[in-house]
Amino acid sequence: MKTIRVLIEGWVTSFRYPAFISGFQPTLPVPPLSTIYGLISAAKGELVTPDDLSVGYVFNHQGKAVDLETIYELSGLKGKSNVIKREFLVNPKIYLYLTDLEYLDYFKRPHYPLLLGRSTDLVTIREIKEIDLEKRSNIKLGKTILPFGTNGAFGTIQALPTHFSDTIPRSAMGTKPFILMNQFFDYSEECYFDEEMDWGVWIHE
Repeated sequence: MKTIRVLIEGWVTSFRYPAFISGFQPTLPVPPLSTIYGLISAAKGELVTPDDLSVGYVFNHQGKAVDLETIYELSGLKGKSNVIKREFLVNPKIYLYLTDLEYLDYFKRPHYPLLLGRSTDLVTIREIKEIDLEKRSNIKLGKTILPFGTNGAFGTIQALPTHFSDTIPRSAMGTKPFILMNQFFDYSEECYFDEEMDWGVWIHE
């Protein structure tokens, strides 16, 4: 299958657990699909959803730390500042796989700044490459998000949206359970495979 592979790198990022509203803010171990579709939407300049494009990705980082962050809590017309602890990932790197070759131009000339996680988490495109993915079995798969029930997968299980609407206020769409895999595992079934990187790529269709 002809695919675009985009290498995206940043300095830091944090992916919020939906259930954590106040207090310590841990990060998800890998980005949710909604973050990926938000990034693609920024590149294209308009909303992109799973109905428009199938995607896959492999996510790496070089460590985890905790920082202090000032937040502003609003209540009506009044607000106050507060300091919280937020967990973040260092030197994030995403290999993003897109099944529509027309998106190559969007990442060559992104319409909006590209972000991961929070609005301050700017990222840079390091490489855009057209590759062939073939299907293989008995491969290593992981460092991504997988549908709940994927054979042999393990890790954090979390109900997450696949994307958000562009209405005001935004609405979470396509929420369902996923397995967040922050390591590789041996996958015996058939899956798309990136021969150059020697890993499996789960394409969310």
